[in-house]
Amino acid sequence: MKHLTNKDLRELLSPKIFHLIGETADELGMECYVVGGYVRDLFLERPSKDIDVVVVGSGIKIAEAFAQRLGKGAHLAVYRNFGTAQVHWHGQEVEFVGARRESYDRGSRKPVVEDGTLEDDQNRRDFTINAMAVCLNADRYGELVDPFGGVRDMEDRIIATPLDPDITFSDDPLRMMRCVRFASQLNFVIEDETFEALQRNAERLHIISQERIIDELNKIMSVPYPSRGLMELYRAGLLEIILPELTALDIVETRGGRAHKNNFYHTLEVLDNVCKAQLEAGTDHAPKALYLRWGALLHDIGKPRSKKWEPQAGWTFHNHNFLGAKMVKGIFRRLKLPMDERMKYVKMLVELHMRPQAIADEEVTDSAVRRLIFEAGDDIDDLMTLCEADITSKNEQKKQGFLDNFRLVRHKLADLQERDYRRLLQPVIDGNEIMQLFDLKPSREVGTLKDTLKNAVLDNVVANEREPLMQLLMNKARQMGLTAVQGTAKICTALLLMVATLTSCGSDHNDWSKARRHDEAQAQEQLNQARNLMEMDSTQAARRVIKKLRRDYPLALSARRQSILLMDSIDIKEAVHNGDNERLRFYTRKLKHDKLTRQDTTAL
Repeated sequence: MKHLTNKDLRELLSPKIFHLIGETADELGMECYVVGGYVRDLFLERPSKDIDVVVVGSGIKIAEAFAQRLGKGAHLAVYRNFGTAQVHWHGQEVEFVGARRESYDRGSRKPVVEDGTLEDDQNRRDFTINAMAVCLNADRYGELVDPFGGVRDMEDRIIATPLDPDITFSDDPLRMMRCVRFASQLNFVIEDETFEALQRNAERLHIISQERIIDELNKIMSVPYPSRGLMELYRAGLLEIILPELTALDIVETRGGRAHKNNFYHTLEVLDNVCKAQLEAGTDHAPKALYLRWGALLHDIGKPRSKKWEPQAGWTFHNHNFLGAKMVKGIFRRLKLPMDERMKYVKMLVELHMRPQAIADEEVTDSAVRRLIFEAGDDIDDLMTLCEADITSKNEQKKQGFLDNFRLVRHKLADLQERDYRRLLQPVIDGNEIMQLFDLKPSREVGTLKDTLKNAVLDNVVANEREPLMQLLMNKARQMGLTAVQGTAKICTALLLMVATLTSCGSDHNDWSKARRHDEAQAQEQLNQARNLMEMDSTQAARRVIKKLRRDYPLALSARRQSILLMDSIDIKEAVHNGDNERLRFYTRKLKHDKLTRQDTTAL
């Protein structure tokens, strides 16, 4: 914090915009002050672009005069219902409001507003550090008005209310969330009397809309280390109102001298570990950074429902990741969090957060890592960050063992991605096949044909698939005066015909039949892949493969019929896995109705 005199404040408020505001107020004969967060951040040396101005009089009237003084570049927005106005000028936003006093009805957070003095306006402010004002009138320019000791509280790093905190929080319960948020953002301590008022008024949070609550909660989640803010919410009784699924983790049971860890405090530690990793990697402002933190916060919420005591194993939480993933959608909907890809991203993190550990516990095989890449997709690195953050063991040797295993998984991931990427860019027709097609020995012609295919793939001119590359190869060969040998010429002709058929399935029955056979063959490969994924209990991945099959191969009628049965079998497998008897009976009846063969039912 910087200690500022009135002279210092005059220098900090030297930019032209402040003098223009003061001159406009003087012409209208109004007292005018810059207030709130802008003044606070001057002392705390924090950047602040938005300027709040209070005038003793009409805020709208001075805003209109100020916008007129600025001229063409100013944009005025007036909100008469609220008695406020905003002026945008050269990337800065100034909000004007008349000084007012407020009174509240207990059943609402909407105040009854009356005109007031600067003192009335400062009395209604939420915290002492936000109740300071600096005069902009010429005769008192830069004079600090601090009736509640906001500067002293900043020196002591304290969050306190200007008046009775019970009245402050009861009038507007959202201020309780703001209290914790400011303490988290500024690393301040909530003053004892103020904190006790938080506890007494916690139930008042029920009258606040979820949209406003989640806005404050996301700001707490976005600070460098959110656990402190979440802990304050918990101690105040607010977190149980907002997210009871999280507070349900604060329990430790002991049986036969064996206890499980406290998963609430474990979750807060995991969250801070994720934040630390983001800060070190410089990804704390990445598009999904906030939702990776949400993934950490929710990763163990399925544990209370899955907890069981087994005499041999002790306390177990089998399938807590799957149960937790199912809870994510309902939590997001209730909290008014986005129900789009961000929700699916968090759900994926919760569902898969045990998978890398399972891989690390066994031999790290290429196939296991590939399945992980397939299911996590582009978010594989975020998943690994969460898994590494999930290691909170106090046994340093055990912790190091886990980290070493995860390092091996990361190495395998990088190696596989590089190899698979190279393979994707390596044309499917190689030099040996070119030499066989045209009966050539290693030569410049072979190199030219290889370069043609390679450049076409790298430049994304054609897909790295056999048919389009064969067509490109034959065209280039003709330009070079090369002819395929007799046996291979027929193969090339057939491939080129297939390309033509796939690009334009006309009315000719033969062409349609070839296209259908092509779709059927490709779709059967996809079906086999889906069956393999099922056998490995990767049901969600199998679903995605089947959906892709149905989208990409419309002519594969037989395979599409089989995919319906396979999708039903996935539903049965999940129903058995989750003990969902009602769902199991439904799909059993459906399969009987479909008259499956003995072979089909055996496969299930």
